Amino acid sequence: MSETKIQRLGDLQLKIMQVLWNRQEATVTEVHQNLEPGATLAYTTVATMLRKMEARGLVSHRSEGRSFVYFAIVAADTVTRGMADHLVDRLFEGSLTDAVSHLLSTREVSRDELAQLERLIANRKKSL
Repeated sequence: MSETKIQRLGDLQLKIMQVLWNRQEATVTEVHQNLEPGATLAYTTVATMLRKMEARGLVSHRSEGRSFVYFAIVAADTVTRGMADHLVDRLFEGSLTDAVSHLLSTREVSRDELAQLERLIANRKKSL
């Protein structure tokens, strides 16, 4: 599967993938029930999206009686990496420094998070 297809996941596709990653597998009904509570999304919309995602190689299914049980065939870290790389490339012209600087200046960051970031940077420096 190419990175281009992975990084183009829409909001609904990403939410469906998160349900499948969390549950390992689910029927259309289970996916529909596990999406945002109170959402007005039709069951048929979820079924259609799962079929489209299967055609794109993101999910697959097995038959269980009259139901299809869907499961992700693309790992969460693969999607995360592809989407994050795409974001950094498009919005920050590939500059990780600019991306981190933007996040640090526009988001609330706790001392614990800063300490974690410092440890990540220190560990990365050791591996270079």
